[in-house]
Amino acid sequence: MSELAPLPALLAAPIDWLRAETLHGLSSRAELIGALLGLAMVVCNIRVHAAAWPLAILSSALYGLVFWNDRLYGSAALQLLFIVVAGLGWWQWLHGRETDGQALRVRWLTLRQRLAALLALALLWPLLALGLHHGTDSGAAWLDAFVTAGSVVAQVLLVRKRVEHWWGWVAVNAVAIGLFLQQGLLLSAGLYGLFLGMALLGLRAWARQAGARA
Repeated sequence: MSELAPLPALLAAPIDWLRAETLHGLSSRAELIGALLGLAMVVCNIRVHAAAWPLAILSSALYGLVFWNDRLYGSAALQLLFIVVAGLGWWQWLHGRETDGQALRVRWLTLRQRLAALLALALLWPLLALGLHHGTDSGAAWLDAFVTAGSVVAQVLLVRKRVEHWWGWVAVNAVAIGLFLQQGLLLSAGLYGLFLGMALLGLRAWARQAGARA
């Protein structure tokens, strides 16, 4: 007569299944709520409204959970950075000043500033990609790193209300769509497709507000 498996062994499989289902459910709900908050945030950004920043904090916290669960560690870490930068951006939009002492306003970058932003992206992207490739089990290190590096540069420009930050989001959103499709994050891929269109609308609106290019 064969021995019965010990009770802990019998319970292990259903417990593991329940744990996986719970984590998946939490991740799915976080992705949905984060997506809705993200949409509201972009609308506020287009309208140059400071309410975008608290929405960004909430959305980033939820997406950090989603990305970590899907082993997109660069994007997960980026959400923590976004929370910090969003706090700074919130303060800057309410109290920040231009070099002439006036309140922050929508403006173009100078040529030197544009080149500096491109150089920052060119340096940060491969550094992050190599770190993710060698230091984690990320399955899409270079794409994940581009989304991370491009988002950092775009977010810094957004804090200072510079028009070119929308070009950064156009590039980031286009790459992110492919990344999320690869990871099976269909809701996020669809959301970033919408973000891509909204970034183009934002670029047009901010360019009109800023006037002639510097």
